[in-house]
Amino acid sequence: MRGIIVEDEVRLAKMMKRGMEEQGFAIDVIHNGIEAFEHILIHHNVYDFIILDLMLPGREGLDICRGLRERGIKTPIVILTARDQVVEKVVLLNAGADDYMTKPFALIELIARTRALLRRPDSTISTELTGQDIRLDTSNHHAYRNEVELKLTVKEFALLEFFLRNPNQVLDREKILDHIWDFNFNSFSNVVDVHIKNLRRKLSPTNNNEYIQTVNGVGYRFKG
Repeated sequence: MRGIIVEDEVRLAKMMKRGMEEQGFAIDVIHNGIEAFEHILIHHNVYDFIILDLMLPGREGLDICRGLRERGIKTPIVILTARDQVVEKVVLLNAGADDYMTKPFALIELIARTRALLRRPDSTISTELTGQDIRLDTSNHHAYRNEVELKLTVKEFALLEFFLRNPNQVLDREKILDHIWDFNFNSFSNVVDVHIKNLRRKLSPTNNNEYIQTVNGVGYRFKG
């Protein structure tokens, strides 16, 4: 899952990014409201959720939220507010927010609330994924083959989740990078191929093509 954090407190943004990436999310960060709005308008299709501070330089979070909803962008939004910001919950929800949290907050709760949003019925996000004899429990971050647990890194788990959400579809390297790594990553790197090689070895040590096929010149496909 890939999300974007729009927060002008640099230290807080770094803390959220680090904590969420440790839980398998790919996170981008923007500190300015105008820049964030323009970026999300163009790239909203790559994001599964948005975490949006209320008070931002350039353009306030509430205005960003309204603007995105007016343009038909339905990506789940969590708004962050400070305790001294008198904004009624009904105002945030009427502006199109899906949830809000008051600062200071526990990162573990923010992650739990984000995952809860992604489990809503209108979002096609399920917490258990299967393909062949592979089973993924995304809520507890466990992966199994024939009910034997696999020891995957955070990025390997995210890769496998992306494949299982898109079975039998050819995914090119650019699309994989968009969903698993943040926008600061070097797209000319061979990081995708390296991680897929390692994932294949863990899924099936004796047959690297048993689950993930290479489509020459295009990308990769998981045989669902």
